[in-house]
Amino acid sequence: MTKTTLGIRLGVILLVAGSLPAAAGDDRAALEAAAEQVSSDLLEKLGGHLRKALSKGDLAAAIAVCREQAPALAGRLSRQHGWRVTRVGTRVRNSLLGMPDAWEQRVMQRFEQRAAAGESYRDMRFAEVVEEPDGRYFRYLRPIGTAPKCLMCHGTPEQIPAPVKAVLARDYPHDRATGYRPGELRGAVSIKRPLAAREE
Repeated sequence: MTKTTLGIRLGVILLVAGSLPAAAGDDRAALEAAAEQVSSDLLEKLGGHLRKALSKGDLAAAIAVCREQAPALAGRLSRQHGWRVTRVGTRVRNSLLGMPDAWEQRVMQRFEQRAAAGESYRDMRFAEVVEEPDGRYFRYLRPIGTAPKCLMCHGTPEQIPAPVKAVLARDYPHDRATGYRPGELRGAVSIKRPLAAREE
């Protein structure tokens, strides 16, 4: 048995994110550290593409980053690691992508409650091992807050430039991902990692 397999087998008996027994800290740390690294990789690469487009004043390219490059980056990370890596939204632009499942909705609601109590989205994470009908998974959610630069595509009608409105109306006729304010929860990076079955 390899060290990786052993780590996974040990990790599957754990409950993560605060409810984990202290004795299992090393396993929790390994699972969460891996998810943290992958989510950081996604956000850093996506942020770099967005900054590059915005520095050129190319709003159409900025929209394309979220429409094309973000799913491509998430897909590449998913294939690379064998996990499901994606972004979900509190309100979605494309109903075929980004719709949160029940677990993701519950966790995002908790994020909003924690923010209302004064905690920063930047410091929040939530992870848990869950049993589902098709298997056992390590699940991880990292919130995405609304930065001022996001408002040109996700703000109020008054904040979104006319050229962006035109592209959004053309490409996303059922868009719901607008009306956000700075600092509001806009969504999250979601990671779903399959784990080996627990041995009875």
